[in-house]
Amino acid sequence: MQELATESPEEILWNRRYEPHIAEVNELCDSIKVQKPGSEVLYIDPAHSMDDCRIVSLFSNQRTNTGEGFINPGDEEANTRMLGMQWQLGLRPALMMPWNAYPWIEPSEEPGKLTPANITEGLKPLLRLLQLLPRTSALVAHGNEAHRLADQLMKAAPASIARRGFKTFKVRSLGGRSFAGTPARQQEYLDAIHGAYAEAMARTGIPRKA
Repeated sequence: MQELATESPEEILWNRRYEPHIAEVNELCDSIKVQKPGSEVLYIDPAHSMDDCRIVSLFSNQRTNTGEGFINPGDEEANTRMLGMQWQLGLRPALMMPWNAYPWIEPSEEPGKLTPANITEGLKPLLRLLQLLPRTSALVAHGNEAHRLADQLMKAAPASIARRGFKTFKVRSLGGRSFAGTPARQQEYLDAIHGAYAEAMARTGIPRKA
């Protein structure tokens, strides 16, 4: 008897990217991609939810693609730090949403810091994302590029977002050279990130893990 083919966990995740709770966000990614032919735009993992999201995690995208097709905080250490923070605070993925300051990955561009023009280009997609997240009222910006976009967001935020009492928090990127230093210094960086998310949770009504 012939064995039935089974999907890998990665394939299952990929095939869920248009489920109702995340479909409009990933359709937004598709529409953004069309703006720059030949580019890639990473999707949002279906563990996240448009209706439940209270906090956006904004990453300083370095034009890199891990091959998984979904936005993540960065390298393996960055992912581990993010997952550890979520577990310690009791912050479920459905209550947060990752986004890249510059959503496009362009093959013709070398990995590196985003230019001021790149950051300005990232503002409109971010505003469009926030329109799809009605319960979101906090944004945690990781890294200098994300910090600059967060500043632009607060200057340009329409009344619909301002009415939410929207607030941004600026912290380090979760990986790479941002975490260089002694273990004690790295712990200081991590504590600051945890503190920002804890404050964002309190602000948006998310209870911390007991």
